[in-house]
Amino acid sequence: MTGALDMVTVAGPVDLPLTGELDVQAACGIMHVHGRRSGGPAPLGLDYASLVAAELAELGAAAVRLARDRGIPLRGVSTSLAQAALLAISQYLAAATTRDEHQEEFLPGGPPFRSSDGVAFEIETLDPEVWQRFWTELGADRAAVSQGWRPFMQRFATATCPLPAGLPRLLAACPIARAEWAAMRTGMTLVRVANHPIEGMPAFVVSGEGRGHRPVAPVEALPLSGLVVLESCRRVQGPLAGHLLRSLGASVLRIEPPGGDPLRWVPPMAGETSARFQALNKGKEVVEIDLTGPAGRRRLIELAAGADVFLHNWAPGKAERWSLTGHDLARARPGIVYAHASGWGTELGPEPPVGTDFVVQAHAGVPPSLMTIVDVFGGIVSAHGIVTALARGATRVDSSLLSAAHRLNAGARRRCDRPLTVPVCDDLAALAADPRFSRALVHDECVLVGSPWRFTS
Repeated sequence: MTGALDMVTVAGPVDLPLTGELDVQAACGIMHVHGRRSGGPAPLGLDYASLVAAELAELGAAAVRLARDRGIPLRGVSTSLAQAALLAISQYLAAATTRDEHQEEFLPGGPPFRSSDGVAFEIETLDPEVWQRFWTELGADRAAVSQGWRPFMQRFATATCPLPAGLPRLLAACPIARAEWAAMRTGMTLVRVANHPIEGMPAFVVSGEGRGHRPVAPVEALPLSGLVVLESCRRVQGPLAGHLLRSLGASVLRIEPPGGDPLRWVPPMAGETSARFQALNKGKEVVEIDLTGPAGRRRLIELAAGADVFLHNWAPGKAERWSLTGHDLARARPGIVYAHASGWGTELGPEPPVGTDFVVQAHAGVPPSLMTIVDVFGGIVSAHGIVTALARGATRVDSSLLSAAHRLNAGARRRCDRPLTVPVCDDLAALAADPRFSRALVHDECVLVGSPWRFTS
């Protein structure tokens, strides 16, 4: 028991004799996915399933308290390490279980890199021109640079990054000062790997005063039933927060650019939509709006007038440039919870570098992985902050990948000492077909992970 309202077990609905963290990482696919970079299953360098389960339990308990205040008669909530682990690999599981003829090959390789003077570091850009300029500045072979772009961009989806051998060799022959100079000249984000884990930031900050809770009819079963979340997010952290809020009963309306979020079309496909995209966004309603123009921004404010929460993960300064700050939306909907799930928060100033999972891992000293471990944890932290704000009648929630990384590091000091007692999963499709996992999974056009909570009334 972690509190009066919440309970954490090891296996939960998974019908396997799991005794602890290592068993869960082995049986539920974490070792398999994390090990893609090294070419074979490997445990994470922290008790990730336990940390995710603890955060889910706290979030679930906050949701139960909110439910009671709203007149929903819930008594408690439970989750498990196995459900936490399956949530962490949900994108990879969905991609492994489609009927798409596109077959992914997971060759080993990838950062972090190490310089000639022994400094470990990560690089990041979302712009192919910056990628090209950086490597050209260092004298890399043009064909290798071109070949390396796709695995580099897809590493967040595949958990591996098999770059052409010449690129990491080039960085290994380069002093860190030279690599940092090239990054500065070309716009590449370069972050040194911290020598020790950094912690101390709060996971989220809740502020402001708003209205009370929206009551619902007692027949409603979930804590956020009757509430509306307006979401404008990309990649993993923000969409996962919206996904969890939907699992708690909220209606989620997702704002996408004209033509839809480009990640909808990234193979492998499950029906007409990317399997990975479905893992985070299945069941959300969608409206396409061009937020770069004034008409689109007015449309967003109109939608916000009927929402209880607005969640975004826009780059720093964009909300101000678009006149879509918390104050702007509050004029249309007094008391709306305005939630920003960022990369760096305010820690690195008003113009921080690109803030994605892997550079935040490096900066904070999280044990490295090409799994999106900070993105997933950051999504849970964001959802936790939003539910806390709703419960307190607050109006503002700020969280970040960096704050999530600090929270992971704070919990990582405690390690499970139970030995491995079960076989290691080496095939996510086989995991999905195993009837012992059936109560935790949803079989659709691909296999999705069910709600990580069970509520009792």
